[in-house]
Amino acid sequence: MPAAVRPPEADEETTLASVLRSPRLLRVEVLAGLVVALALIPEAISFSIIAGVDPRVGLFASFTMAVSIAFLGGRPAMISAATGAVALVIAPVMRDHGFDYFVATVILAGVLQVALGVGGVARLMRFIPRSVMVGFVNALAILIFLAQVPHLVHVPWAVYPLVAVGIAVMVLLPRATKAVPAPLVAIVVLTLFTVFVAVSVPTVGDEGELPRSLPSLFVPHVPFTLETLRIIGPYALAMALVGLLESLMTAKLVDDVTDTHSHKTREAWGQGAANIITGFFGGMGGCAMIGQTMINVKASGARTRLSTFLAGSFLLVLVVGLGDVVGVIPMAALVAVMVMVSVGTFDWHSIRPATLRRMPRSETAVMVSTVAVVVATHNLAIGVVVGVLVAMVMFARRVAHFTEVVDVAHPDDDTRVYAVTGELFFASSNDLVYQFDYAHDPRNIVIDMSQSHIWDASTVATLDAIETKYARYGKTVTITGLNASSTERHARLAGHLGGGH
Repeated sequence: MPAAVRPPEADEETTLASVLRSPRLLRVEVLAGLVVALALIPEAISFSIIAGVDPRVGLFASFTMAVSIAFLGGRPAMISAATGAVALVIAPVMRDHGFDYFVATVILAGVLQVALGVGGVARLMRFIPRSVMVGFVNALAILIFLAQVPHLVHVPWAVYPLVAVGIAVMVLLPRATKAVPAPLVAIVVLTLFTVFVAVSVPTVGDEGELPRSLPSLFVPHVPFTLETLRIIGPYALAMALVGLLESLMTAKLVDDVTDTHSHKTREAWGQGAANIITGFFGGMGGCAMIGQTMINVKASGARTRLSTFLAGSFLLVLVVGLGDVVGVIPMAALVAVMVMVSVGTFDWHSIRPATLRRMPRSETAVMVSTVAVVVATHNLAIGVVVGVLVAMVMFARRVAHFTEVVDVAHPDDDTRVYAVTGELFFASSNDLVYQFDYAHDPRNIVIDMSQSHIWDASTVATLDAIETKYARYGKTVTITGLNASSTERHARLAGHLGGGH
C-alpha cells in the first residue's frame, strides 16, 4: 500500500502540541483514528469468538486498551486492542472455568506485565537480530492475509469485484490526492454502493451483535486462594509474555518506519496497566496490533497518541451510537484494506533473488525459520523465540570456527610456545583440547592467550584438561597474556570444575 505522505511540517518528529496547532496534521490524526476504528470492529468480534466470549467483551477491550495505552504507552501512534494471540492463550480459561476466572486471568497478566516492565524486560529487545525482525514482519504480513481468506471463500460472487475495487481505490487514489486516507474512501464508497444498489454481501453486522450500552466496572468473583492462582497463573504468565513480546516487537517496527525512538520500558508497564484497566471493565485484554498500527502509521500517516486515543473513542461511538450504520459496512471493504496492509507490511526486498544471493545462508535460515514457525503455529511469540534460538546457534557455530592454535616459538629445546587466538566459549573451546601434541611436546609449554578471551566455565574446564593431559607426561603448562576479565574468571574457576578429560 502506498504510504501516506505527511505534510511538510511533519517531516521532523511530530508532537501532540504541534498537531493541535496545525489543522492539516490534526486532520491526518483524526481520519487515521477513524479508519483504524472501522478496521478494529470485525477483528475484535472475531477474537471474541476465538476466546469464547460475547462480542461486546472484545469490542470493549479494544476501546479500553486503545484509550489507556494512548496515555500510558511509550510508543506514540501504536494501536493496542484485543488480539488473536492473547485470545488463543486465555481461551481455555473461559472454556474450563468461566468468565470470572477469564477476567481474573487478564488482570493478573496485567500485573505481571507491570512487574516485568519495571524489572527491565524491554532491554532484552537488543538481543533480537535483524533477521528475526524481518521474519517477524513477513510472517505477520502472511498472517494478516490468511486471516482474510475465510471472508473470500464460500461467499457471493459480488464480494470479489468489491474487494478488487477497494484495492484499486487504495492504489490509485493516493496518486491523485492525499487529502484523505485511501482506506477510508474505499470503505465509504463500497458501503454506499452496496446500500444503494442493494447488493447482498456479508457485512460487519453478520460477524456478531454490536453492544447497545457503555462498558461498566466489573470485579471478577473468584476466591483469593492459592488454588485460584494455580488455575489462572500459567495462563496469565503466558498472556503477559506473548503480549509484551508482540508489543515490543511492534514498537520496534514503528520506530523503524517513523525514524523515531520509543520508550520500551514505559510501553511494557503501560501494556500491563492497560490490561488491568481492561480487566476491571470486563474486557478480554490485548496487546499491540501490528495490522492496525500499520494502517495508522504507514497507510494513514499518523504519528501521535491522539490517533490512538481517537481510534478507541471512535470505536466506542461507532459500535454503541452508530451500530446500525456500522453494521451495513461490507466485509469486502475491510478485507480490501487488510489485504493492502498485508502487501505493504511484507518486506519484499528480503526475498529478492539478488538479496538472497548476497545474504549469508545463516541469516536467511533465521528469517525462514521465524516465518515458518509463526505461520505454522499462528503465534508470533513462538516464532520469534525460535528465530532467536536459531540465530544463537548459527552465531555460535560461526564464531566457533574463528578460534585457532598456532605453534609460534621454540625459545629452547625444552620449551614450546603456542598462541591461541579467537573468542573462547563452550562452542569454540571444546575442540581446543585436541590442538596440542601432548606426547611429543617438550617439558615446558607456554600458552599465549593475549589474542583471545575466556567467556565461560567451559573454557576454563578445557584449560584445566589441557594442563592435566600434559601433567600425565610430566610436563608443565604456563598460561600467559590473559586480559583482566579472563584472568579473574580463570583464577576463580581453575581447578574447581572437576577432573580433567
